[in-house]
Amino acid sequence: MSAEPGSAYVLPAPGPWTVDPATVGPGDVLVLRALGLGDALTAVAPLRGVRRMLPGHRILLAAPAAVGSWLAGLGVVDGVLPLQGLVPLPPVRGGHVAVNLHGRGPRSHELLLTTGPERLVGFAAPEAGHDGPAWRRDEHEVHRWCRLVREAGGPCGPEDLRLRDHRPAPADAPVLIHPGAASGARRWPAERWREVARALVEDGHRVLVTGSPAEAELAAAVVDGVDGAENRCGTLSLAGLAETVGGCAAVLSADTGVAHVATALAVRSVVLFGPTPPAWWGPAVDPGLHTVLWHGDPGAHAWGDPHADELDERLGAVTPEEVLAAARAQLDAVART
Repeated sequence: MSAEPGSAYVLPAPGPWTVDPATVGPGDVLVLRALGLGDALTAVAPLRGVRRMLPGHRILLAAPAAVGSWLAGLGVVDGVLPLQGLVPLPPVRGGHVAVNLHGRGPRSHELLLTTGPERLVGFAAPEAGHDGPAWRRDEHEVHRWCRLVREAGGPCGPEDLRLRDHRPAPADAPVLIHPGAASGARRWPAERWREVARALVEDGHRVLVTGSPAEAELAAAVVDGVDGAENRCGTLSLAGLAETVGGCAAVLSADTGVAHVATALAVRSVVLFGPTPPAWWGPAVDPGLHTVLWHGDPGAHAWGDPHADELDERLGAVTPEEVLAAARAQLDAVART
């Protein structure tokens, strides 16, 4: 799960990747994924499948300006139509191919159908009059959208998530702690993060703490009294965050967008899960690089509300000792490479 789109790491808009809606028409592919950072990164694999499905077409992403522009700068898409959530798309010429990577419909399907596409790729939604593959609730987010695109003719798989290959971290690479998340249910307590940060500093590691400007109080609580922990909360653009993650030995976070940045950049990580099972949103590639901590019952039908205000009991059951043991194991692996 990811934070609210664009709320933490905002790029100027309009920017060089912003597309004039009046130019969208035949020869273009309009992809809807108007969600946040983690959602955008889990869509990288199916987006690459869309490009294989329609080579030579311009791939345009309807998404928040920050994440859309960042993906365009990386070459994953060719341009962005800035969009925050499920709101009407701007008028376009029509005759394009529309791909719904946002949801199962009908509302997201209906928004795309109003743009006049010659073809809509999406899951079956009888309410919107659209036939397609069946939606499966119990499916990893990456596998779900790759399945949709593959069935439409675009080969892709979890290996397409990577934005770079794994590379050994320098000996002095820092450890990044990202304590924030969009809801209280997915925020591990600050005092526990502080305990982890202090122990890692005592181990001889440099620790960086990141977050959005709105998370300044949380980040300050994590670094409070921990000499050697550097607070970079509110100082990084999205591109700057990715660059920082890419230079770290390991990333420690709850289930939020930064965890997906670590997966995409093949940086070692420890990810704490609570109300959402890792089978749905955990790292989908390079299992040896990522440690998942979760105290949920895989056989349960539901695991709590990921948007709730109170700390989820499954996340609350994760201890600082567990996080430290997992982090030290990953850092020991870095030292051996």
